[in-house]
Amino acid sequence: MLDRDGYRPNVGIVIINARNEVFWGKRVREHSWQFPQGGIKPGESPEAAMYRELLEEVGLLPQHVKILGRTRDWLRYEVPANWVRREWRGSYKGQKQIWFLLRLVGRDCDVCLRATNHPEFDGWRWNAFWAPVDAVIDFKREVYERALRELSRFLKGIESREDYLLHHVPPSGEDLTH
Repeated sequence: MLDRDGYRPNVGIVIINARNEVFWGKRVREHSWQFPQGGIKPGESPEAAMYRELLEEVGLLPQHVKILGRTRDWLRYEVPANWVRREWRGSYKGQKQIWFLLRLVGRDCDVCLRATNHPEFDGWRWNAFWAPVDAVIDFKREVYERALRELSRFLKGIESREDYLLHHVPPSGEDLTH
């Protein structure tokens, strides 16, 4: 389902732990990482889509998380033509997303990447709050930064993106994949 401008309605999900680190999922059989996200079905609210995608992609139930906030409006990104399915070319531009910030109130072991027959991720780790902006595929980078900037207002003690960039030391290469 596309809107009249060629954008597919979608939800993005930022899950944080008690240390305000974000869930970062490794896409199945790929060397790319991203936040959980997925389409909104016709007649489905963004919140209902978020809970459905949370279960499908991460295996978490509503009792495992607490909603801390969401973006006020749609955030859009365009998908490069070479990434668009042939049958959608000409009509599909990209995604428009409502982003949710969730606090994991369950345990790490509640995460189950095999909750469905078609898993989205085959690995995951906790990451510094701002790290995904620099690690995500280029065409999603701006929307990730905009989403995290807007959602950071719901958290106490989160350094600004600018301070993160000044003080960030790249990790030592340790693999935190579960």
